[in-house]
Amino acid sequence: MTETTRRIIKAIRAVPPGKVCSYRDAARAAGLVNGARQTVRILHSMTKSEGLPWHRIIRSDGSIALESGNGRELQIKLLRLEGIAVSKDGRVDMKTYSVTGN
Repeated sequence: MTETTRRIIKAIRAVPPGKVCSYRDAARAAGLVNGARQTVRILHSMTKSEGLPWHRIIRSDGSIALESGNGRELQIKLLRLEGIAVSKDGRVDMKTYSVTGN
């Protein structure tokens, strides 16, 4: 595991229940300016083995990236269980729920 991967994992784990973070902001917290795709790859390949709170990581516009039938419904359910309001179209108010307040 690379040091960059470790830093991204640390940033993902730092998102507390009831909050969300964008792929971009997780990468930035790990010191990468343009690392959103790397965050996605880590979530895709290491969520189970590392026990990552994958459901708290969403797009920077507050939308859920997963498509219906591919985890979208589960992600929305998990976010709502943590008290995060998710709109009918799968959006979260980033100003209210983002760890960065963006």
